[in-house]
This record gives sequence, structure tokens and C-alpha cells, in this order.
Amino acid sequence: MNRPNAPRPRLVALCGALAMGGVLALTGCGDGSDGLATTSGSVTTAPVDSATSGSAATLMSTTPNTAWSTDPQRADASDDARLTVSGLRVGGQDGYDRVVYELGGTGVPGWSVRYVDLAVQEGSGDVIPVAGEAILEVLITGSGYPFDTGVAEYDGPNPLPGGGSELVTEARISGVFEGTTQAFIGLESGGHPFTVSTLSDPTRLVVDIEH
Repeated sequence: MNRPNAPRPRLVALCGALAMGGVLALTGCGDGSDGLATTSGSVTTAPVDSATSGSAATLMSTTPNTAWSTDPQRADASDDARLTVSGLRVGGQDGYDRVVYELGGTGVPGWSVRYVDLAVQEGSGDVIPVAGEAILEVLITGSGYPFDTGVAEYDGPNPLPGGGSELVTEARISGVFEGTTQAFIGLESGGHPFTVSTLSDPTRLVVDIEH
């Protein structure tokens, strides 16, 4: 059974992203910072100096990051993962675009992210229209329905427009099927390296696509 995902994304401040040796190392603030802001429902970028953000200075490390690559990338969910996508944000950063899936529940999500020719919905086999010339499929493993996790699912907009991003045309959540949330990212063009990471407090899955 497929169900679209719930609550409106909220924003918070930025802690930063820095690329070292071809690997993107991400850190997240205790206030839930991931570098993207939303104002009046639109997507914007919001680099905020942590010294002026009013948040605690404590930084939390992410799970191991993947290198920038056009190849499929994956990681396993923790054994106790039971998560529901509760927010979705898209925005542009310096040199890359970022898509953030906010998750509520328990555990750490796993993922499988790859370029696909068509957005085919799991379970039904239906082809979903996705704006753009290229498509990234994002599978978030360790997922659960709201009645399993107690977390209200993302309620739109779905698809979410690319906003202030350079490459992302839209981000769309297809639904949850057999413990996996399926989502798609439409891009202006293909062949762009990407990297995937998680942030904590709250739990988020982050997909960055290099310009």
C-alpha cells in the first residue's frame, strides 16, 4: 500500500558543509540546522552565522558520508529504525543543491540513491511524471507508516518546486511500500555527482547534488 508522506517543513539555522578530499563532511546543529530556510512557503537559502543564530554551539556528527559520485549510493538502516518523513526542503548552496528529508520516529535511516530513466512507483508500477531532464530516485529504508511511528507524515506541497536551487526542478515523495519511502528528485540535467548523509536532532536524510 502506498501513501503520500506529512507536516509542513519548519526551518532553522545553518551549521555548514565542507568538502574534504572529495567527501562531503556535514555537521548539524542541535537546533536542527541543515542550511535551508523556508519563508511563507517558498524555499530560500539561509546561511546563518552560528555565533548570531542564538542556538547552542554543540555540533553533532553525521553518519558516515559517501563520496561525490554519479554511481548508486546506499547505506543500511539501524536495526531499530522506524521513521516517517515529516518534512521536505529544497534549496541552493554554494556549488551544490540540497534536498532535505526530515524524519520522525526512532533509529537512523538507510538509503539507496541512484539515477533512473523513469520514476516508477514501487508497488503499483505506475510511471510518475517528474519535471526535468534527469531523475534521482531516493529510497529511505527503515520507514514506517504514521500509525507505526506516531509521526504525522509530510502533507505537501508534493511535488515541491526547486525554489532557489540551480539544478533541482522538483522533489516528490511517491509513498511508503514495505518499509521503504520512495522519493524522486527532478534535475535540469543529468551526470551531476551527488552525495548522501544524515543529520541528527532532528533526524534528516540529506542529498546534495553538485553543480
